Amino acid sequence: MERTNAWKTYDEEKLSAVEAVSKRYRAFLDAGKTERECVREAVRLAEARGFVPMNSVTSARPGDRLYVNWMGKAMLLFIVGERPLTEGANIVGAHIDSPRMDIKQNPLYEENGIAYLDTHYYGGIKKYQWVTLPLALHGVVAKVDGTVLDISIGEKEDDPVLGVSDLLIHLAQEQLDKKANVVIEGEQLNLIVGGRPDPDADEKEKEPVKKAIRKLLEEQYGFEEEDFLSAELEVVPAGRARDFGLDRSMIIGYGHDDRVCAYASLEALFNQSEVPEHTCVCLLSDKEEIGSVGATGMQARYFENAMAELMALTGDYSELKLRRALAACRMLSCDVSAGFDPNFASVFEKKNAAFLGKGVCFNKFTGSRGKSGSNDANAEFIARLRNIFDADGVNFQTAELGKVDVGGGGTIAYICALYGMEVIDSGVPVLSMHAPWEIINKDDLYEAVRAYTVFMRQ
Repeated sequence: MERTNAWKTYDEEKLSAVEAVSKRYRAFLDAGKTERECVREAVRLAEARGFVPMNSVTSARPGDRLYVNWMGKAMLLFIVGERPLTEGANIVGAHIDSPRMDIKQNPLYEENGIAYLDTHYYGGIKKYQWVTLPLALHGVVAKVDGTVLDISIGEKEDDPVLGVSDLLIHLAQEQLDKKANVVIEGEQLNLIVGGRPDPDADEKEKEPVKKAIRKLLEEQYGFEEEDFLSAELEVVPAGRARDFGLDRSMIIGYGHDDRVCAYASLEALFNQSEVPEHTCVCLLSDKEEIGSVGATGMQARYFENAMAELMALTGDYSELKLRRALAACRMLSCDVSAGFDPNFASVFEKKNAAFLGKGVCFNKFTGSRGKSGSNDANAEFIARLRNIFDADGVNFQTAELGKVDVGGGGTIAYICALYGMEVIDSGVPVLSMHAPWEIINKDDLYEAVRAYTVFMRQ
């Protein structure tokens, strides 16, 4: 079914609202280039709207606004509803990690007068896209005395930036004959951090540039080389999200996958001004790009545990009731989809592709080829969603992730579906997904906020 462009349905008031939410989203994107920074910004926004930590209260009543900050890298937010949790909750869930490069635990070395930090890429990336870019360093350094340092280098106007070099075209004949996946290999993603020897180094010093960098780290940033052992430092593109296109219809930025859906989910929760009928939940998870593993990934039990804690706070907990509550939930797994790109039309099936500017996108299934690894949403659930969105005039479209035998991808939907709840993937179409700089359409962001808002009200 052909879907119209969303902007054709907008009046001046809605066009103004599109620009307003886009401005707020750009600010969120700039403030949250890592999962830790996203959680920190989400906590700030939530507390300004009356949310309090769940562990700070002894009971919960309808209308209460609570949140759980899980290890600083995942988060859950709740607005308690009128109905008991055994009747389920309305959940919007997104992930806040994005493809990047991570600094290794023993990273600092010098080679022929240049100091480097070794990296290990995180998530699915085209490695050649990460060279010759201005890069920034974000994260934390945990010292043995218990001090945790927040690090952000490369974002301020007067900050230095870092980067990975590439081979000059004049000498690149052999390199250009390689397949794209090995034009740049993982072990070549070495971050240049310095090129000036320590002035106090004598002629016998084997690594005078490394010595200078070690001093700089201690004097300017407060940690020693050995502290890399207990650091989480992420290499991300330096710079701010910007309006894209002469008509400013789009946004280019790092981390649209999946922070655009994370922000839309947050804003939709904040839009719930009345006490909801069913409890509303916003779930922000980590580690999706590497399989949702680890203590902060969706395969961990922090969501289930938080639901148990909430039921206990309402005075209505038992293990059986928890199981019933989880199974009765309804969820939008909010993750981006592949936007149709005319430059690469051959990998899409146009009747079942997501187009920029035509609204929020629903993927009945993701996975790859024979739907392997996907959540395949029930037809009855999709019908109810269609009714909800049509009644509220939400612009939406449906899509698959490319042609059947071309590729595929996954989200957290299949993990949440293990509880028996109804789940469907829903998100914003993206161009250049997993590249250092991705592109979305502002109208799709706005429609995602509208869709998630009305979904939680049901």
